[in-house]
Amino acid sequence: MSYGLLKGKKGIIFGALNEQSIAWKVAERCHEEGAEFILSNAPIALRMGELNGLAEKTGSEVIGADATSLEDLEKLFDAAVAKFGKIDFILHSIGMSINVRKGKHYTEMNYDWLEKGWDISAVSFHKVMRVAYEKDCINEWGSILALTYIAAQRTFPDYNDMSDNKAYLESIARTFGNYWGERKVRVNTVSQSPTPTTAGSGVKGFGGFLGYAEDMSPLGNATALECADYCVTLFSDLTKKVTMQNLFHDGGFSSSGVTQKVISKYDAE
Repeated sequence: MSYGLLKGKKGIIFGALNEQSIAWKVAERCHEEGAEFILSNAPIALRMGELNGLAEKTGSEVIGADATSLEDLEKLFDAAVAKFGKIDFILHSIGMSINVRKGKHYTEMNYDWLEKGWDISAVSFHKVMRVAYEKDCINEWGSILALTYIAAQRTFPDYNDMSDNKAYLESIARTFGNYWGERKVRVNTVSQSPTPTTAGSGVKGFGGFLGYAEDMSPLGNATALECADYCVTLFSDLTKKVTMQNLFHDGGFSSSGVTQKVISKYDAE
C-alpha cells in the first residue's frame, strides 16, 4: 500500500547491489511512495549488471561513483543538481571489511585492510555529506540516513573491525548532524536487525547471529522490506525533528536482556 509519503521528493540512494540489499528495497519503497532518485554504487558493483533492472523498474538513472572518492562524489552531486535541482534525501548503505572477507582475526588484523574498510564503511559517509554540504544541495527538512548495526555498541564474535567501522559511522552522523541542523537537515543512522544480504551473509557464523537475534527479539527480526518502510518514514515530512539519533529497528533486540525463548533453551538442557 502506498501513502504518497515521498511525493515530489528527490534523492540519491547509495549501495543497492541485488534484490537482497536493503538499499534495493528502500529504492522500491521510495518509488512506490512517489520519490524520484539516482541510484549509485561503486563501478565494480555496476559491472555485475543487476542494478539496471532496478533502475528500469523505478524509472531511475544509474550513476557510478566510488563513495571514497571526492572527485566521483563531486560529479555525482553535480549530476543530481542538474537533474533535480536541490534534493531531499540520501541513503548511505555502504560497508565492507577486507579483514572479514579474508578471515583475518581481530587480534591479528591487517591494518592496511583496516584503513580500506574504515574508508569505505565510515569515512565515505563523511565524504558524501561533505560534498553535499559544500554544494548546499539539500532542501530544508531533508533527511540523510546511513545503515548501521548494534555491533557498534556490543561485542559480536567475528563481526571484527566492522564493529569499529559502525561505531565511527554513528559518531560521524552525530557530529556532522549538528552542522546540518543549522540548515534544517536531519542526519540519522538506522541500526537494523541482522539481515541476510550479500554483505551480512559474509560474516562467519551469520546463521547463528540470525537465529539468536530472532530468539532475543520480542517482535522477531526486522526484514529488509520492513527496514525500507522505516527509512521511508525517516525521509518523509513526518519525522522533521528527528536528528543525530541512532535508531534501533530490530524487533526489540536492543532493549532485551533475555527472553523466554532463550531461557527455555537452557531449561531444556
